[in-house]
Amino acid sequence: MAPSTGVSYAEAADRPVESAVSAVSWAAIIGGAVAAASATLVLLALGSGLGLASISPWRNAGASATAFTVGAGIWLIVVQWLSSGLGGYITGRLRTKWVGTHTHEVFFRDTAHGFLTWALASVIGALMLASAASSAIGTATQATATAASGAAQGAGAAASMAQSRDYDVDTLYRGEKPEMAATDPATRAETTRILAKGITSGDVPAADRTYLAQLIASRTGISQDDAQKRVESVVAQEKDAEAKARQAADTARKSASAVSIFTALSMVIGAFIASAAAALGGSLRDEV
Repeated sequence: MAPSTGVSYAEAADRPVESAVSAVSWAAIIGGAVAAASATLVLLALGSGLGLASISPWRNAGASATAFTVGAGIWLIVVQWLSSGLGGYITGRLRTKWVGTHTHEVFFRDTAHGFLTWALASVIGALMLASAASSAIGTATQATATAASGAAQGAGAAASMAQSRDYDVDTLYRGEKPEMAATDPATRAETTRILAKGITSGDVPAADRTYLAQLIASRTGISQDDAQKRVESVVAQEKDAEAKARQAADTARKSASAVSIFTALSMVIGAFIASAAAALGGSLRDEV
């Protein structure tokens, strides 16, 4: 005999059973996600065009790196705001009306649908960006190979740190007998190693500076004092170049960090906007 629960068999039979249909309207979610992803592509293309128009390869022209980074971050937020709002609203308007469901539950389902729309659109966007990045890497590799095969025509390319150091070594051995240094790769290689080791460690030791001055004086025919001055000048140039390289790397690091933070912030805003827009669209859908 079953224990008494205070509910008759007739009342239990009249109670509605749980619906076999999921509360998730995937068709509406997919439609909203596709709309959001498409809007994101359009807005990113527009932002790329505006960004490229604001910068310039000429010195002291165009937007600064800081202004460009801030502008890119703000545009990421705008992109998420508009695309997520569009996708969430479309999802809310397209989902099937839930009959006999409490308004609180309807609100929760609508916001959840908006969030799922944003999440699916983000996954689609990530896949498209990964594909674009792979294509860009392939294009860059091909361009690099082309540039390497035609290196003699690449006079407009920026000099690397190693090329700058080679030039500094050239200046060290200019003098009355430059042909001796030019025909002695071992001496040039040793000088390059001394400079590289010293700059990497922070400074060229005094003993190495004296040795370089003696080496230069014997190879070029200039006086020891002039050779010492030449070494001091080149070391200063090397340290300045190293400082500029580190400054450029630090600027790039800060820009990348700022863009990452703006990206995370924009995605959080996009998730909220998509949820709110879906709730609004679902509310209007039920009213109509």
